[in-house]
Amino acid sequence: MLPMIDLALTKENALASHLWGLLYDGWTADSDGQGVSVFTQAYERRGPHNARKRIFMSATTPDLIDTRYRDRLRRFHELLLADDHAGEPMMRRFLDLYYELFWELHVGASGEPLPAEVRRFTADFTTVLGFWFPTSETVHRAYMRARADRAALMTWLDARVQALVDGTTPDPENTLVHYWLKNGELGENFSRDDLLIECLHDLMAFPQWATMVHHVASRLEPTHGDADARSWFDRTMRAGPDEADGGPFTRLDRLVMELFRTISPNPGSLSTLRRKQALLGGGFSGVVTPHVAANTDPRHWADPAEFDPDRYRTAPTSADSDDARCRQAGLARCPFPKEAFAVRDGRAVRLVNSGYGAVYSEVDGTPHPVCDTAGYAAFGFGYRRCPAEHLSVEFIKEFLRKVWQDGISFVRLDLETPERVPVNPGAVADDITFRLPA
Repeated sequence: MLPMIDLALTKENALASHLWGLLYDGWTADSDGQGVSVFTQAYERRGPHNARKRIFMSATTPDLIDTRYRDRLRRFHELLLADDHAGEPMMRRFLDLYYELFWELHVGASGEPLPAEVRRFTADFTTVLGFWFPTSETVHRAYMRARADRAALMTWLDARVQALVDGTTPDPENTLVHYWLKNGELGENFSRDDLLIECLHDLMAFPQWATMVHHVASRLEPTHGDADARSWFDRTMRAGPDEADGGPFTRLDRLVMELFRTISPNPGSLSTLRRKQALLGGGFSGVVTPHVAANTDPRHWADPAEFDPDRYRTAPTSADSDDARCRQAGLARCPFPKEAFAVRDGRAVRLVNSGYGAVYSEVDGTPHPVCDTAGYAAFGFGYRRCPAEHLSVEFIKEFLRKVWQDGISFVRLDLETPERVPVNPGAVADDITFRLPA
């Protein structure tokens, strides 16, 4: 088993058909006319050696998380877990704070409330993802509201991007879009229209943070949670969470990676098939590569059912996936070239492909790899791997640091009819709260 997805399973227009109307003026894909996301584009159309993916990832490298984004991640969790909200259902408040964080990270929208239509669009977009079925009244109502607000949202977003282009946004280096502008140079592999669509598409991916927080809190809950996860959390934080033990990942990295493996907030990677014959018409044909099955396959791990963060102390990484490893797997050569992409924003950072196509960063000559093995599918495989993996891991790490620092514990509320809160995928019952030590 190899940690990659073959190019025959393409990302070209790989999106559930009923979601196109949230991204485009029409109700279908319009990548040539209105821009495209890397997540709905075939590898061969992304520029040399997955250039579009690497431009995206230039904004989410570990050095930027440490110096530009971490304070906002911490502030988010401080607000979420503030003393005066102890005992309240947690996930609705999460979403209210998340809408602000999302646009602050992307375009620097902070210091004033989001425009009403921007907040409504963001909330309705999330509702469509969470409740999913277009035949339901909840989804239909949210979808049509989002369609009504989409033009105003795009006008606002375009103005925010222009402010970043013009240099009038305070601290532009604190935004994702700044690095897409610098490293994509508004060229054919990351145009102005592409940049706008990429922001909208991120509204599909970032709600997985809500999924993770809900599930992590549920596992740490003492009555109904996971005793192994709680034990590992306690041991990790007591032993020194930032110690790497000679490996590429710290103890807290490994704990969060194991949480992602066992929770699998993204259940699979959607592909489209190139049809040779279409006897029943040209409708959408999707294939899902399941992440949960890969994460728990006994062919990939000796103990897939065990909660064991230490499995990543010896697991292969993207920095290990070179010609020798590919030949050892029976291949004549690496399926993907390892040519590096040097960022153009003044940092000493390169984005490198592993031999199996996963992009990872080198900062000041030091590699920051990802776990590159068939048993770790939490963020996808190969050239399809999520370019915001490090940012997602650090978001959950900061959540756990706040929980440990304040001695927070979680409680499942005994509510007769808890609100169903949309995340992605699906919706969760808003029946988890937190409490502070007595």
